[in-house]
Amino acid sequence: MKTFALRNPALALALGALVTAPAYAAKTVSWDDIVNDDKTGKDVLTYGLGMKAQRHSPLKQINTKTVAGLTPAWSYSFGGEKQRGQEGQALVHDGVVYVTGSYSRMYALDAKTGKRLWAYEHRLPDDIRPCCDVVNRGAAIYGDKVFFGTLDAGMVALNKDTGKVVWSKKWGDHKVGYTMSGAPFVVKDAKSGRVMLVHGSSGDEFGVVGYLFARDVDTGEEIWARPMVEGHMGRLNGKDSTPTGDAKAPSWPNDPNSPTGKVEAWSHGGGAPWQTASFDVEQNMVVIGTGNPAPWNTWKRTAEGDSPTKWPSLFTSGQAYVDAATGELKGFFSHTPNDAWDFSGNNSVLLFEYKDPKTGKMVKASAHADRNGYFFVTDREKLATGAGYPWKQTALIGAWPFVDGITWAKGFDSKTGLPNVVESQYPPKPKAGADKGESIFVSPPFLGGTNWMPMSYSPDTELFYIPANHWAMDYWTENVTYKAGAAYLGQGFRIKKLFDDHVGILRAIDPKTGKIAWEHKEQFPLWAGTLTTAGGLLFTGTSDGYVKAFDAKSGKELWKFQTGSGVVSVPITWEQDGEQYVGISSGYGGAVPLWGGDMAELTKQVSQGGSFWAFKLPKR
Repeated sequence: MKTFALRNPALALALGALVTAPAYAAKTVSWDDIVNDDKTGKDVLTYGLGMKAQRHSPLKQINTKTVAGLTPAWSYSFGGEKQRGQEGQALVHDGVVYVTGSYSRMYALDAKTGKRLWAYEHRLPDDIRPCCDVVNRGAAIYGDKVFFGTLDAGMVALNKDTGKVVWSKKWGDHKVGYTMSGAPFVVKDAKSGRVMLVHGSSGDEFGVVGYLFARDVDTGEEIWARPMVEGHMGRLNGKDSTPTGDAKAPSWPNDPNSPTGKVEAWSHGGGAPWQTASFDVEQNMVVIGTGNPAPWNTWKRTAEGDSPTKWPSLFTSGQAYVDAATGELKGFFSHTPNDAWDFSGNNSVLLFEYKDPKTGKMVKASAHADRNGYFFVTDREKLATGAGYPWKQTALIGAWPFVDGITWAKGFDSKTGLPNVVESQYPPKPKAGADKGESIFVSPPFLGGTNWMPMSYSPDTELFYIPANHWAMDYWTENVTYKAGAAYLGQGFRIKKLFDDHVGILRAIDPKTGKIAWEHKEQFPLWAGTLTTAGGLLFTGTSDGYVKAFDAKSGKELWKFQTGSGVVSVPITWEQDGEQYVGISSGYGGAVPLWGGDMAELTKQVSQGGSFWAFKLPKR
């Protein structure tokens, strides 16, 4: 294994001057370009490297035999004082890298030299309310525009060649907690032929109802909006369309003393689809994870005297299948019904195919590694055609633990598709006159067996690669009442280590059996996504500042480079003038130092930063 340090003399810093227009006629991005993003390695046009979000590249110039020679080609500093929380995945088109930075910024860089072509910094108000740092996870590209969300609940379209604003839309009230950190996604409705920009909202921790939106790429006007709390009304072409699920919302308790007839939590029920969608082109279906219910306090979403297992808080903490034409919810699978632990369900949902070892037939499936510690394989054809809606867990193929020490459930019932919940893991209510309930030990904690950082899949090894963590929490219930703009949790917590020798654990898992093929341990939490390539490699980053490459088959570490700050972003790879590049942002931040308890203490030694690194093999 070859190791490089930050002081490596091969490093060439590229801090180019601002350029307002390109010196050539730039190419536009077509739908054909986007839908074939996974088949060509020249560009990176989607978050997830393709419609299926598998994060696999066909490039193989950098491979298990050559990766030891990988050296920095250039690095670009995002500059200023905003040096933290760089969680973005970059895009590449026609020799330009488009990378977002924290605080709702975007940069266009020359893919070969790192020279800055333009920069855009969104003017943010002082009263934004992001729960989990000032991060931005990426952009979308189509035609002559790049699109990204902003922390003040906005969506911006920029001319990809000049960085000038084409349109800007405010879609929610940031003062009550709406925000956006995930990357938008471009889809094409097969029925109308219309290309649309799809994105979700964020803000569950402030008690807002989560929405999935589709917008016109040219104007930013809303086409449809789908709320993810049962009984709330959707919109289509500016008018009310249909409620999500049953209009009476039977999965949420009634309250005859409430103006809505439902408990307070229903009006503020969360479910935000704040991560990025994948797209089933054949089924014309947007596939996306939905967020945790609000508040976290399960007793506020459970009828008095009942078990939380009877009140699933639909359609939160699961995977949703939404018709691209109408915004109708067609299918749903719940990962954690009546989620009492903020496990959410947002983590990426990857689409893949495999041959059933029993029948020999090809299965069109979805895969999802959840914060609750289980790796799910579901039948996406069933879900796209109505299975699981409004709540029938019949699409489950398998659910296997991908982390150790899970306490909240003892597996999933293969017939019902439901978790075998350990009832004592519901945190007790506060006793009469008390402000909080008795503390219990829960693993994984709300930060999850994994979190937002996307896993990847290799069609060569037929394995999924999950950036995971082993940790736990002390967890207790607190009294809570909704107040606009204030945190709406009703739970207290303290994150702690589960094992002495590691927190982060990178694991390769077989989706047909749930068996762990290999693992790699890290001292600090893993908070970066993964990337696989046809060169037999797996790339990721670590919180103590390294970019690393592994043999995707064996898990052997083959190369690493120290960037000077924690890596909590997502790697990409592209080809430029016959050379393969690997790129990744560096800059520690995110939820761990803000919410991480003992883990925040552990990572205090990590320097903040903000830069994008590009690597390639030296010319012979």
